[in-house]
Amino acid sequence: MKRIFLFLATNLAIMVVLGITVHLLGLNKFMAGGQLNLLTLLGFSLVLGFGGAFISLLMSKTIAKWSTGAQVIDQPRNETERWLMSTVERLANRANIPMPEVAIFEGAPNAFATGPSKSNSLVAVSTGLLQSMTREEAEAVMAHEVAHVANGDMVTLTLIQGVVNTFVVFIARVVGFFVDQALRKNDEESSGTGIGYFVTVMVMEITLGILASIIVMYFSRQREYRADAGAAELMGNRQPMINALRRLGNLQSGELPSQVAASGIAGKGGVMSLFSSHPALEDRIAALSR
Repeated sequence: MKRIFLFLATNLAIMVVLGITVHLLGLNKFMAGGQLNLLTLLGFSLVLGFGGAFISLLMSKTIAKWSTGAQVIDQPRNETERWLMSTVERLANRANIPMPEVAIFEGAPNAFATGPSKSNSLVAVSTGLLQSMTREEAEAVMAHEVAHVANGDMVTLTLIQGVVNTFVVFIARVVGFFVDQALRKNDEESSGTGIGYFVTVMVMEITLGILASIIVMYFSRQREYRADAGAAELMGNRQPMINALRRLGNLQSGELPSQVAASGIAGKGGVMSLFSSHPALEDRIAALSR
């Protein structure tokens, strides 16, 4: 219950910040006197599109810890934690990035990496994964997550999300304006916007949002292939990563909270593959095998 409350509070805080920002900048006044100011609307769209994405990125580590209950290892308390810390440190050195924070969370097999930058990142692994895999397979998973950090995948996906969000906000309001004008063209006494504008914007945002998610998820799947290849390079051998993916295919992998699901080692393909953040495991294995 606490995690749900924190998630809702975080999203509410982001919306409040963005609302205040567009008000102070005057970007919420993109329609006046029956005219549409496209430049102001573009500024409004950029703030909403990139603002939410970047605030989420800046808070990504904190949100990930809240939502998964991940406990950062400050001082290793047992042999497993010592092995995990030394493994991530060795992989980070090979990838030429600063040492990420390392955390463990309770749950079925999974792992993820997040953080706003290469120098401020988090790599987390579940107890289920550590218990279900060999050390070599678990190391390959850690290499995959370190590769995500080294590739700057969190920032890249944030930029892509910001771009598509901006287009969704902008196009929805332009279409809404013209639909509203067409519906009220004989109503000379009316001013402002009518119900046609709000309904059209809502429908367009839902429709364009679905199309935008397909674009974002496509890029997310491509970064999984790159991280798999990066793990093989860091390990000096592709077989451990192939073995780890095969092991995941035989396990019931854990579902991560939506805030960090795209960063996990495992995801769902199948019928809804267009909306999946991860390729099917067999496709990833085939790509590595080639």
